[in-house]
Parts: sequence; structure tokens; C-alpha cells
Amino acid sequence: MILANVFQPLIDVADALITFLHNDVGLTWGWSIVGLTVIVRLAMVPLTIKQIKSMNALRALQPQIKEIQAKYKGDRQKMNQAMMRFYQENKVNPFASCLPLLLQLPVFMALFFLLNGDDFENEVTASGDSRSWLFVNDILEKATGGDLVILMVLFITSQMASTLVMSVTADKTQQRIMLLLPLVFAAFIPNFPAGLIVYWITTNFWTLGQQVVVRKLSPPQAVVVGGKPVPAMAGAVEGDPGPKKAPPPPPRKKKRRRR
Repeated sequence: MILANVFQPLIDVADALITFLHNDVGLTWGWSIVGLTVIVRLAMVPLTIKQIKSMNALRALQPQIKEIQAKYKGDRQKMNQAMMRFYQENKVNPFASCLPLLLQLPVFMALFFLLNGDDFENEVTASGDSRSWLFVNDILEKATGGDLVILMVLFITSQMASTLVMSVTADKTQQRIMLLLPLVFAAFIPNFPAGLIVYWITTNFWTLGQQVVVRKLSPPQAVVVGGKPVPAMAGAVEGDPGPKKAPPPPPRKKKRRRR
């Protein structure tokens, strides 16, 4: 209840938006939750673009970052100092990618309290409209049976895909950990209202599509090393060897002179 009071302003905003999308736009309650997700993500587009550009820059800087880590492998303090200088030279904030994720957490909590609240349930019931959405029987209740299985598959698939796109700058160990997190989150799925899982899945697909679009529209920037710009490497992503050199031409045969 204390947390619900803290998030009450956000709960009221979420309630007003969902009600507007249902009553004025004419969407069902399930599609209104999807619409709320789109509105939230559109509002966060400026921050998300900065996040993705920061991630793209980090991806282009990976060869130089690995060189610094290898050079100062035995001295953590010097490594951190060298890394901070390198980030400042290239005007990259490694923590910029965390901000949109942190901003989504209060929205998730507000929607959790809204869908679990009696007031919203009474509002939905009084409208007389269906509480179903596509294959989900009731967006306000916990999913069970086939509904739960489909939601679990959609959640794990979309979460892993969006996580994989966002973790391109991480090393192999971090990538494995981040890919295992959706399986940990999946354990909590049965305890949430189905509508909250719909919101989460929609967010994952939005994140995936947005990452792909912005990455294509944002070419890699020049890398600065020691104050001097260096062209970004095409093989900056781990596992990408970069452009292959053309094989040398075969040696020319010397013509023998006739005696």
C-alpha cells in the first residue's frame, strides 16, 4: 500500500490514458494497454535514441576498449582511469543506456497496481465491454492454461531478442548472463495480471524494432585515440572480422628469351 501511494500520480495517469483510449478512441481494454505502451515509448524516444547511439558508439570502440583492458589487466585503478579518459575523448557515456530502462520501471509498477486495483476492475466491469484480448481471456486476471503458455513463449522470445540486440557491446560472459535473465523473469509471469504481460511483451517488440531502425540510421562514428581521430572499424562488433583483404595477384611468369 505504501508503494501504491508513492506511485499514485503515475497510476492516475495510466488510468486516464487507458480510459481515454477505450472510451474516446474506441479501443478494447486489451488494445488500450497496447496503446498505452506505444504512448510511453513515444514519449521516451529522445532518450532512447541517445541510448542506442551510445551503444553504437561503444560497439565501434570495442577494439580500443579491449586493448586498454589488456594493457592494464593487472591494475584495476589505472584501467578505470584510462577507460574514463578514452570515454571522455570520444564523448561517450557508458551509463546512458541504463536511463530508459530505469524510467520504464515506475510505469511498470504503476500499471501493476492499476490492474490489481478494485477501482479499475469496477470501471472495466461497469463498461460492459469484453475483458479479453486476442487469445487472452481476461486481461485483469492471472493467465492460465494455453493463455499462459503463449504469453510465456512470447515474453521469453521477445525479451531474449531485445536483450541480445542491446548487449552487443558486452563480453561473452555478460551476454550469457543477460540472456538468462528472461528465464529468471519468466518465473514471475504467472503471478502478474495478463494485461501487465501484454504491456511487457509490447515493450520488448518495440525495443527490438527501434534498436534495428536507429542502428541502421546511425552510422559508426570516428574513434578518437590519444586526441587523434581514427576511422571506425567495420569489424568493431565481436565476431565480425571486418572487411576482408583482396588476395594478392598471382605472380607473373617471366618469358624465356630465345637464343
